[in-house]
Amino acid sequence: MRAIGIRAFGGLEVLDTLAVAPLMPAPGQARVRVAFSGVNWIDVHVRRGAFLGRRSGVQEWPLILGFEGAGIVEALGEGVVGLAVGDQVAWCGVPGAHAELAIVPAWRLVPVPRTMPLDIACALQLDGVLAHALTVSVFPIRSGDRVLIQPGTDPVALLLIQIAKAQGATVLTTVGTASDASAPRAAGADHVIALETPTAAAAIRAATDGQGCHVVYDGLGPSTIPLSLASCRRRGMVVLYSGRGSPVEEINPVDLAAAGSLYLTRPHLTDFLQDAAEIQNRTNGLFDAWQSDRLKVGIGRILPLEAAREGHLALENGVAAGKILLQV
Repeated sequence: MRAIGIRAFGGLEVLDTLAVAPLMPAPGQARVRVAFSGVNWIDVHVRRGAFLGRRSGVQEWPLILGFEGAGIVEALGEGVVGLAVGDQVAWCGVPGAHAELAIVPAWRLVPVPRTMPLDIACALQLDGVLAHALTVSVFPIRSGDRVLIQPGTDPVALLLIQIAKAQGATVLTTVGTASDASAPRAAGADHVIALETPTAAAAIRAATDGQGCHVVYDGLGPSTIPLSLASCRRRGMVVLYSGRGSPVEEINPVDLAAAGSLYLTRPHLTDFLQDAAEIQNRTNGLFDAWQSDRLKVGIGRILPLEAAREGHLALENGVAAGKILLQV
């Protein structure tokens, strides 16, 4: 079968189209014929070797990328219940989706309604369940809360805006320049503030009547964390959620105290997808919201499987507008 993967860590040059023998599912697994696979920052980081640390020396090669997908169940291992050959399914958090066939633990698969296109189902996996976890579990947003999302332009942020608005929040977002404001405004943001202006912090304070935000979702990190801390209300929470930017290496706990006894968290999505029931709950809510037209999903481009390098390049160069999918 065709797959996109790597035989060594490195830059774009290590991405390769592989010919890999298809596997049969083991007990508790399913084999899925992949229709769509998402291109995400986790693929970039894994390609570079950033997420494997000491384990990188014992990595088995080749490594097939792709941590979310959607497709049709083709075969089932022993002991799998609740699934049948021919079912539409989607999943995230398991590598190997950049391929014609993927082996996935059955408990991670969620049924996709026949009325939902598989590209939409795929696009709602990593980004969608992360947005759900951030707004429902990490910081349960309540009506009247003031929420800052920065930046407000990537696929996760655009879902965060919509979910926060549906929960009754006042939503502020930041963008690089004023010309970037259209997408977060269309998603429902109440205030869009350009970081290119030297008065961004003052604008956020003014928009919150000087009170600051109950929660700040920071998807960049080092370049935005000072503004995130400054924009929180007393005893508010700052949530660092994205693998897009460089890691925040150092925050002095005294800075959290000085900023108003703030809480800081860096959630890992795996901890919010602990079992089949939790996965089903998150994805069912997202699927229902899309089907009832309460949630819009922005797919920027759909590329053929062999064009995975183009997708990686778009992410790294910051020119990805909307979700990038590979069609298999």
